[in-house]
Amino acid sequence: MKKILLSAIIGCSFLGNAFAVQADAEAGKTKAAICGACHGMDGNSLVPAYPKLAGQHPQYITKQLQDFKAALNTGGKEGRNDPIMGGMVAALTEQDMADISAFFTSQTISASTAKANPTGKKIYLGGDADRGITACIACHGNAGEGASLAGFPAVNSQNVEYLKIQLTKFRDASRNNDMNAMMRTIASKLNDDEIAALADYMSSL
Repeated sequence: MKKILLSAIIGCSFLGNAFAVQADAEAGKTKAAICGACHGMDGNSLVPAYPKLAGQHPQYITKQLQDFKAALNTGGKEGRNDPIMGGMVAALTEQDMADISAFFTSQTISASTAKANPTGKKIYLGGDADRGITACIACHGNAGEGASLAGFPAVNSQNVEYLKIQLTKFRDASRNNDMNAMMRTIASKLNDDEIAALADYMSSL
């Protein structure tokens, strides 16, 4: 618990600096038009492998955009490496990122049809102390709402396939932009069935 609290404090400090510009959601609507093909014009992606951005915390969206750009500028040595997103963020300024984030945050996420998988619920709410798996609720909240200031994303109503893909990437460390390797540590202890169950449960929230 102390580690989680320390991570949250560090995250708040970092995000406060990263999100210092004044965001304009109306300007972001225009700038986000190019994002619509994959993420939906209102941030509700119909492509299972891509995330819904509607209602997501602005600090989290901004950090991901910054991390995509960092990976592009360092050949994948830093940030979050993704060839498609790297190209999309290449020309974005900090102001653009803040505006786009504000727009998507202002939208309402669509409901999910996923079912509350009992195995996923057990891990999400209680973790597995014997295997050193921290309960997801500690950072992502009872209703999957996340924690904006701490940098933990909302996971409720998110596309199931996207959640599965990201948990798998954390498990094999191909995604490594998580705070203090928290997600990599947890995901490394999950098998495929548990990842699928967790994705179903989180999406159902």
